[in-house]
Amino acid sequence: MKSLFVSAFLLLGAVCASQAQVSASKPLPDTDNAAPDFAATSAAKVTLPDFLTATDPFAQPRANSAPAFSAPNLGATVLAEPAAAEPAAPSPNPRFVYGGRDDYRWQLSLAFAWVRFRSSVFNSNEFGIKTTVSYFLNEWLGVEGSVTGAFGGTVAGGIAKIAVYGGGPKVAWRQKRWEPWLHAIFGGAHEGPQTVASGRNSSSMQLGGGADYRWNPHLSFRMDGDYVRTGFFSQTQSNFQLTGGAVIHF
Repeated sequence: MKSLFVSAFLLLGAVCASQAQVSASKPLPDTDNAAPDFAATSAAKVTLPDFLTATDPFAQPRANSAPAFSAPNLGATVLAEPAAAEPAAPSPNPRFVYGGRDDYRWQLSLAFAWVRFRSSVFNSNEFGIKTTVSYFLNEWLGVEGSVTGAFGGTVAGGIAKIAVYGGGPKVAWRQKRWEPWLHAIFGGAHEGPQTVASGRNSSSMQLGGGADYRWNPHLSFRMDGDYVRTGFFSQTQSNFQLTGGAVIHF
């Protein structure tokens, strides 16, 4: 009896194994798309009315492809030539040019002065101010006016003082920085104190020269010296004058 049950059990196992192999060999249906193929159904064979298949008249037209943009030919581009620069307007005269120049024609100077007065009546050292105004007729020749006033110590019962004034020609060598010059000034003089020897007025003559150092177009510094001849007390005096100061050009 036992052998009969064993044989039946083995037969049942063999049948189950063969059924499993047959089931594995069959391909499984595609489970990704659970819906059946639309073309295989009867709905695909239905003809829709024309008004449902017509094009939507209110639909926006599809944008056409963007037109092609052609790059400009840089090689054929002609660059415009820059306009020629206009010449600068000439500067008003007189203009400032160093050396062989049309310089400023007017000069005004203010300087500290030392006058050594010598006479048979008294001698004195006098200090004061010298002022000159010059106008140049060309680049080397000018005319000049000059006034000097100076005071000293007590002499002959009073305060020594002198004033020398006049005008005359001036010759200058006008260079870039240094301007040496010579002048001759003819005029008069007045002295004090009053003495019993003679009057207080006299003719005068100044002969000398100096040099100016040009600091900028409108300013120079000056040093000069003069021989000053006067005729006080019915005599002739040989005096000296040294000055130093500044010059304004305009």
